[in-house]
This record gives sequence, structure tokens and C-alpha cells, in this order.
Amino acid sequence: MGKIEPLTFGVVGDNTIDQYFGADERSFVGGNALNVGVQLRLLGHQVRYAGAIGPDTDGRRIRKGLEDSGVLTEGLVVMDGITSISRIRVKPNGDRAIEYEDFAVCADYRPSAAELDALAQCDFVHIGMSPFAGEIRAGLRARGARISQDCAVSSGYDRLDVAFCSAGEDPGAARLLAEAAIAGGARLVVVTCGADGSLAYDGSNWTSQGADPVTLVDTTGAGDSYIAGFLAAMAQGLPLQECMQAGAATAAVTCSHWGGWPQQPLVLNGTGD
Repeated sequence: MGKIEPLTFGVVGDNTIDQYFGADERSFVGGNALNVGVQLRLLGHQVRYAGAIGPDTDGRRIRKGLEDSGVLTEGLVVMDGITSISRIRVKPNGDRAIEYEDFAVCADYRPSAAELDALAQCDFVHIGMSPFAGEIRAGLRARGARISQDCAVSSGYDRLDVAFCSAGEDPGAARLLAEAAIAGGARLVVVTCGADGSLAYDGSNWTSQGADPVTLVDTTGAGDSYIAGFLAAMAQGLPLQECMQAGAATAAVTCSHWGGWPQQPLVLNGTGD
């Protein structure tokens, strides 16, 4: 394969501070949309992030994480309220479970017309968690943008070039999700199935891809990393199977370290590394 030319991606939606507690007590910068954006940047692409933070320490930490990663933050706005947090219990066996989420100002954020204009200039735009996903899709499509969405956290399939879904390790549920997404208006749907890999459907053909082997450390952000790897390959015009392979490879790297992307965590209560 020849040299990969960098593209410009727009990412719109949530960010959060992931607070781990229990067997491990550290916190990381994360969030579905933010993780995708940072991973796309790590893959060598230009990324514009649009979302909201509060005027607080967590918000400043979100901004610094994005800027330190090289993600453009012209679309990051400060709103009255608090920055989103997610509390994740780490069990003694290493299993993790989200026990509490407050999307805070992320739940109130909707991009302005000017921000939609800027996002639509990107080669591809991805939507993370947003209660206004339908409006965002309509606004971007009207401006001629190519669009994907994490449909595990935002509802609706219409106007999507790619709908990303998650079915756990349940191939039957994956097929039902894929069929529903196509019926809802998506042109292509990709369903991740954890250790069972992923499945893609375009309304006519099914394509499957196994998960890459990995020494598991933390699955947080693995689905977001899959999305980033897939989109980076698809926007380059690679075949579907290669896009799925790229997604699996990117997700495997994320599973090998703590947090949704490599970063220095904040140690809580004097514990952790």
C-alpha cells in the first residue's frame, strides 16, 4: 500500500472524565466522541473537535488533553454547568462497570450553524453521544458532509454513511441491529461484538472480521478506537474488509493500556501508578 495522506476529520459530541474506583483509583480524560478524535489524530490525521465543557478544573483538563494530543479545539465551547464525569468501578478481578454517568453540559450542547459549516468542510464527520444527533445529522447532510455515528450512544440511523453499533458477544443481536440500521436509513452498518470481532452489512452483503489477539489491560475506549481505525481506512478509500481489519487493530492497541488513549492519569486518593 502506498503512502497514506492525512485527511481532516470532524468529531462532535461528548467528552468526560473517567473516574476509576475500587481496585484501581485513577482518572482519565475520555468520552465517546473525544476518544475517536484523539485516536484519529494518533493515526496521523487532522481533527476538529466540537463539544462542551464546564468552567471548572475538569473542563480545563479536557481541553489540555485535546490540545496536547494535537486535536483542534476551535469548536470546544465553555457552557455554564459542570464537565461530564463517568464513575467506573474496577472489580478485584479487573472487570469494569460504569456505575454513574453525568453528561452535564455535554447533554445541553448543540453545535451552532457556524460550527456545522466548519465541520462540513472536513473530509468526514463522526457524531458521538448527543441528544441532538438527529439535528446534527440533518444539518451536516444539508451541507454535503459524509457522516458516521456511534449508534450505541446516540439514536437514529437516517442520513448516515456509516452507523456503528455494539452487540456484545451476541452475533444474533448483531444481525438484528444491522438490519434495523439499514432499515432506518444507514448506507452501511458496522456492529462490534467484543472478543467475537465485528460484522458489517450494506443491505445486501455481510462481512465479518475477527478481533485481534491482545493481552487485555482495559477495554475502555476500545469501541471508539475501532471506529477511528475503520474511518481512517474508509476515508482513504480502502476496501471494507481492510477497514474492519484496521478497526480491529486499533482497538487491540487500546485494550493493551489503561484509558481510551495513552495519557498520564490523575491518581486519586494517593493510590495507583
